[in-house]
Amino acid sequence: MPDPTLQLLVGTTKGAFIIDGAPDRRAWSVRGPYCDGSPINHMIGDPATGTIWAGGGGEWSGAGVWRSEDGGHTWTLAKLTTGQADEWAAADPGFAAQIGWTGEPAPFEKRFGQVWSLGRIADKLYAGTKPALLLVSDDDGRTWSEVKGLSDHPSAAEWNPGAAGLVLHTIVADPADPDALWIGISSAGVFASTDGGVTWERRNDLADPAAYALGSQHPAGPRDGQTGHCVHHLELAPGATGVLYQQNHWGTWRSADGGRTWSEITAGLPSTFGFPLLVHPRDPQTIWTLPLNGDMAGRFPPDAAAAVWRSSDGGTTWEAQRAGLPQQSCYFTVLRQGMCGDRLEPAGVYFGTNSGSVFASRDEGRTWDEVARHLPTILAVEALSRR
Repeated sequence: MPDPTLQLLVGTTKGAFIIDGAPDRRAWSVRGPYCDGSPINHMIGDPATGTIWAGGGGEWSGAGVWRSEDGGHTWTLAKLTTGQADEWAAADPGFAAQIGWTGEPAPFEKRFGQVWSLGRIADKLYAGTKPALLLVSDDDGRTWSEVKGLSDHPSAAEWNPGAAGLVLHTIVADPADPDALWIGISSAGVFASTDGGVTWERRNDLADPAAYALGSQHPAGPRDGQTGHCVHHLELAPGATGVLYQQNHWGTWRSADGGRTWSEITAGLPSTFGFPLLVHPRDPQTIWTLPLNGDMAGRFPPDAAAAVWRSSDGGTTWEAQRAGLPQQSCYFTVLRQGMCGDRLEPAGVYFGTNSGSVFASRDEGRTWDEVARHLPTILAVEALSRR
């Protein structure tokens, strides 16, 4: 039987799913959907307690964060904004009774439509929204407040939405310093705080601006001394290295100074475009990404043959890992929160597709198995290994 101490937390367009894994990572069991069938953009778990959080919502229901203390079997919703269903219920007592509407006001009214990302940092829980706000909870997600230092950033008036809207999609923390935070906003770039979110610094500068003096032909590409603001995903390398990696709309990048400057490491990859990126839990030089063939070319694996690309030297060289992945007529997309890893030995790597499949590797990407299929469109995958 699968062991609930290893779980894949899968957010989809039709609710949250839990995939319970056996200790050897060879047997898996899928259950769900949870969270009222609402779109779930991201899920995380606490390895110490097993508590799971799921963030999502939409225009119909409003945004919220769900919380489970029993391995994802039952959930409690912290409703943050109102949606169209609330408007209908307020005007129709019959409909209100049908859906169990109470009329309780939402703390953020209509300020945002979805929760897009979650982050656990020491004893605080953070949530990123669409449009881009950063929220924080001091009571495990029961109540929330706005991180004003980011909302009031001097550059906020210049932030532009990407194709999916203005979304705060990635929250990264330094395990050794709970006051050190990084976030990714599409399309506003990378921001960092060293004081627990009180103040923020925008960090998108190129390490070698001269290499891009003429600017990119692509509107999201590097220019004006910066990487381009349409960052897709952000990861902090393990250890006290200050090394960060990002996948953005026009390349893969590495920073050795906490995001203050960035160097491109796309050379050797088949495409400049992709969404997800993962760093090894113990080796700051090992990273994985899943390139797609371009934002205007269909956004599927190059040559319709799936591969996860791995670098063992911080992005200097890359190798394709294909064993077990479809090599013909493969047109899926893997979204920005769709790749994750566990902390086992050897490290497991996982990704979910918009066609509803979850692929797993027990050997750091060398070989792959499809461990779930026919799920709704997968928006996020996270691994939870209980301590």
